Amino acid sequence: MPKLKSHSSAKKRFSFTGSGKVKSTQAYKRHRMRNRSQQQIRDLRGTTVIEKAEWATIKKLLPYG
Repeated sequence: MPKLKSHSSAKKRFSFTGSGKVKSTQAYKRHRMRNRSQQQIRDLRGTTVIEKAEWATIKKLLPYG
């Protein structure tokens, strides 16, 4: 059976933790930052774990993740 291709944009956006969870960068951090509080901006730093309901979709896009 041939190798499966990984989805190119998903490779750039998602990664996996050691236990198999899916993580990505926080949303709502690109523009309109002046409308947000400093506390909200700080809370949006770093990465977050994606909800479990979305894991199956992402794992289809990244079969070797």
